[in-house]
Amino acid sequence: MTGKVRYLFSGDCALIMEFGNEINPQINSRIRQVADLLEQAPIAGILGWIPTYRSILIKYNPFVISNHQLIDQLSGLEDIKDIKALSTPFVMEIPVVYGGAFGPDLAYVADHNNLSETEVIQIHSERNYLIYMMGFTPGFPYLGGMSERIATPRLISPREKITGGSVGIAGSQTGIYPIDSPGGWQLIGKTPIKLFEPEKEEPFLLKAGDYLRFVPVTEEEYSQIELQISLNQYAVKRFPLEVGEYHED
Repeated sequence: MTGKVRYLFSGDCALIMEFGNEINPQINSRIRQVADLLEQAPIAGILGWIPTYRSILIKYNPFVISNHQLIDQLSGLEDIKDIKALSTPFVMEIPVVYGGAFGPDLAYVADHNNLSETEVIQIHSERNYLIYMMGFTPGFPYLGGMSERIATPRLISPREKITGGSVGIAGSQTGIYPIDSPGGWQLIGKTPIKLFEPEKEEPFLLKAGDYLRFVPVTEEEYSQIELQISLNQYAVKRFPLEVGEYHED
């Protein structure tokens, strides 16, 4: 790993490793490398870690390891040359009904960008999106790679309730609301897929470092998938990412 890493204290039991000041796949890859190294060779005292766009928050027990001792050990990871190759990320296909009652702001996004609704749907669904981090609400994916051609400002007045599964755009970002919550993103569609199921052993469908791809479906197909999910007969399609299948504008 190359480049200068900044170490920032976050209270008395957390440390931030900051890898840069921008959002890009290279920084995300470095964060994943650190997470993989910590998984391969755990450092005594570390309780867990949370990846973000350009940093990783590391929680630790100060009674086991001091912050300065932790920095010394983490700094050593930067010089490791024999890093196990990152596992091949997967692409998760997320079916989406665009427009109408499912995506009430699709027309606005189209008008704002001088496009037709069909063009917005095509642009939004034609690429894979890197999942940089999870947050905001349980299971909410922060995605990278959306085309600037459909970038649209947030709502001036946020909605008090957005239904879980809603797909939205805010600025140059796109994402999925996993649960009912307030929000100010422009809603362009909805998926029947559940991103967060707290009753399951693994409650989160998505994880940072993987990718997702939006797949347009009809309302009839949406209803069929919704029924299959209720009967535990639906599995989200996933496949390994091929080289060259992701890019940032």
